[in-house]
Amino acid sequence: MQNCNSKLQINIKLRAYKFSLAIIRFLSHLSKNQTNQIISNQLLRSATSIGANIIEAQAASSRRDFKNFMNHSLKSANETKYWLCLLRDSNIAPTEQIETILQEAIELSKILGSSMLKLKGRR
Repeated sequence: MQNCNSKLQINIKLRAYKFSLAIIRFLSHLSKNQTNQIISNQLLRSATSIGANIIEAQAASSRRDFKNFMNHSLKSANETKYWLCLLRDSNIAPTEQIETILQEAIELSKILGSSMLKLKGRR
């Protein structure tokens, strides 16, 4: 069981890292007007926070800290979905490009949500 758990942790950590890179690349192609800059900054912060909090969780000194960091990661994933939907629905960026990134944000959110339920003993 431990081996399966560590593979999942490595997988989620790697996926979050690759997701951050995809966001950085995506944002580098947006035009630099004031609206885009504000949304881009918010999206960059929330998207990169997902992986950063997963890393912090793995270094947590207690189960409570671990849960707290994982919960922050989940919240960041949900916030990221919001900013991506806002970009998509305002037609600021190509829908096809956003949908691919948004799908990964949704999957990360589901994985983190499932982990939180398991940590809280509800699954």
